[in-house]
Amino acid sequence: MTTPAPAGGTPAPRDARGTLATLHRDPRDQWPEHARKLYDYLLDLYGEDDPLPTLAAAWIAHQRSANTQKSYARGFRIFEQFAREYGAHPLKVTFPLADTFRMYLETTPTWVRVKGGARGEMIRTGPPYSDASRANALSASSSFFAYLDVVSDTPLKNPFDAVRRPVIDPDYSPTPGYTEQEWTKLLVTARDHHRIRAYRKRAYALLLMLYTCCLRVDSLLNARVEHLGDDQGHHVIKVKVKGGSWKNKPVPPIAWAALQDYLDGRTTGWLFCTASGGQLDEPAVWHLTDSLAKRAGLTPRGPHGVKGDAVTHALAKPDARPDKIQRWADHKDSRTTQRYNRRKELLDDSPGYALGADLADALTHDLS
Repeated sequence: MTTPAPAGGTPAPRDARGTLATLHRDPRDQWPEHARKLYDYLLDLYGEDDPLPTLAAAWIAHQRSANTQKSYARGFRIFEQFAREYGAHPLKVTFPLADTFRMYLETTPTWVRVKGGARGEMIRTGPPYSDASRANALSASSSFFAYLDVVSDTPLKNPFDAVRRPVIDPDYSPTPGYTEQEWTKLLVTARDHHRIRAYRKRAYALLLMLYTCCLRVDSLLNARVEHLGDDQGHHVIKVKVKGGSWKNKPVPPIAWAALQDYLDGRTTGWLFCTASGGQLDEPAVWHLTDSLAKRAGLTPRGPHGVKGDAVTHALAKPDARPDKIQRWADHKDSRTTQRYNRRKELLDDSPGYALGADLADALTHDLS
């Protein structure tokens, strides 16, 4: 591997590159997947003498979660391509061009695959970037320059500080919610009707774990069999939750039984793995949930809506305790739990009906 500029500074220190090359082990070997991919992508464009590939990859590696790494890397690629189209090096972008990037995102068609084209062939004929995609690209770009300011010896002005971001409603979710009856139908489909019989136990156990343990997809996919155990009379799974902390989560009997049936005595390795023992990835889970939904006659969607369904259904129980549900969902703020609560959007739950009924009763008695 060739060795470009170090991640600890801006374009100047060539001598540091030489120092890095003399190390017995390359620090870049520790970079996570999305940092390595971004580095390779930028290296092909800018070459080994440009500091951008190393700085950008080190910034991605600096992020806490794999989800943030993936999201920021995707957003940064959009920014980098924009800068090249406008004849600017990403490290030299100033506010006027950063603000132009905001307007560029509002009107530029997105990339879509060419039907019948070669593998990976893309063309810009899609709709403009959504509010969420624009917000991510601007946030990623701003985060990159904030990182440069931290690691540079001299203060660096962030050109995105004054750029306006799209207004995102935190309570809005385009993901359709499933009722409890629809969830039962989905689980039965996974257990009994998955197209590939050998994968039925895995699909059933995976969905039950996501739903009954109120887990994020990445938390479950990064769990290992060694993370299962018992604590104070409960079956538990130790998972890394959002923010990077570890937590023991109780596993209900129905999910534990399905999990043990799937594991079939296996005591090591990824909890949910491929046929060859590799780690099951998110695209595979997306494909699973979409295919099962279609097979069950439900609206297809990805796995990220599972947690919202779990919170919604738990809050709808007669004896629901919002504080307990908040802890179960690993939310630091109760407002986050309510954002996951799709029941709040139901017209049937409007408090106005109860007020109106009481008022109508009072007016009836007053008139009689």
